[in-house]
Amino acid sequence: MAVAKIIVLAALLCFMVASAPHPAEGAVTCQSVVTSLTPCASYLTTGGQAPPACCSGVNSLFKAAATTTDRQTACRCMQQAARMVPGINPNAASSLPGKCGVNIPYKISPSTDCSKVQ
Repeated sequence: MAVAKIIVLAALLCFMVASAPHPAEGAVTCQSVVTSLTPCASYLTTGGQAPPACCSGVNSLFKAAATTTDRQTACRCMQQAARMVPGINPNAASSLPGKCGVNIPYKISPSTDCSKVQ
């Protein structure tokens, strides 16, 4: 069952990347967000301990999102993914940065206004 969820997650994330607009400038794209967060699939649906590969991706994404535009793009891409992938636990998603030792200046939530992320 867990493998099936991961396969569905990967397929939906690939669809999201193919259909999402990419910013004209900036280091962060929806594709880079998906690539960074794919190892987090099991954590995002079941919680528990974040896998090391997941935290590596979270840290990589955090470092890449060096500008306001990059952080807003990452925020929007995470929200798109959350809407398209069934079974994501909102509490697991919002706690992921802390589990990986990353402090981001906004809450990971479907209600976050990404245009206000600095």
